[in-house]
Parts: sequence; structure tokens; C-alpha cells
Amino acid sequence: MIFSLNELVHWLGITIFEIWVNLVSLTIFTMLLALKLDDNYLLGNAGWWTVFSPLFVADGLNTYFCAIIFIRMRMEGIIKAAILRALRSLILLLLIFVFKYLLCKKLTGQSTLEYSEMMSPIFILLQLIAVRACQLH
Repeated sequence: MIFSLNELVHWLGITIFEIWVNLVSLTIFTMLLALKLDDNYLLGNAGWWTVFSPLFVADGLNTYFCAIIFIRMRMEGIIKAAILRALRSLILLLLIFVFKYLLCKKLTGQSTLEYSEMMSPIFILLQLIAVRACQLH
């Protein structure tokens, strides 16, 4: 089953701009990952932090965008909705950031965490999305 864009926006609680930023960063990340795994000389001895940098930049841009939306909603007088949206977006961004950070540390060998411990932010995120999807329908 393919979801429509409106369903994705409602279930994930993110805007089309945030989806676009994530898709662009994921495309750049995929190209850097292919070059890293192919041992291409274009990247040189770039580490995993360099490969993951587009994803971290996208998280920063999305956090900045969420802060702008929060300020604009607050100025319009929609205080309760602004706070709920900001909390939901920041929790989502924080969980994704923690997962990327732990994965990057695991790939560089700086962490001895098991994969189940490293994936725990994704498990929590999936549960939150499932609860939100059930609330909407």
C-alpha cells in the first residue's frame, strides 16, 4: 500500500519542506556512502562522520525550521498548538539524531553498544508514529 503525501504529513507530523530536506540529504548521504564503501579515491580517507554529515545538517535545518514555525504560531496566538507541535517535532528530531549519532559511533568503533541498544531510538520512534496513526483514524 502506497501512502499519499497528505497521509505522510499527518502521520509523521512533519511538513513537505522537512520531507524535501530529508530526501535531499538522504540522496547526498547515499552517494557519499557508495563512494566510501567502494573505497573510491574521491573521498580519500574520509571517515564515517563525513559520510553522515548531510544527515546531521538536515537535522539542524529541520530544527531551525521547527523553531521558526513555533515562533510564528506563538505570534499568531496559537499557543497550545504551537507547544504541542514543537514538542512532537523536537522529540522526533531528537530520536532520529540520537540514532544517527549512535550508528556513526558504532561504525567508527568508538562504541561497544549492541545493535539492539543502538536501535532503541528507532523502536521508540516507531511506537510514537503508531500511536499517532491510531489517534488520527
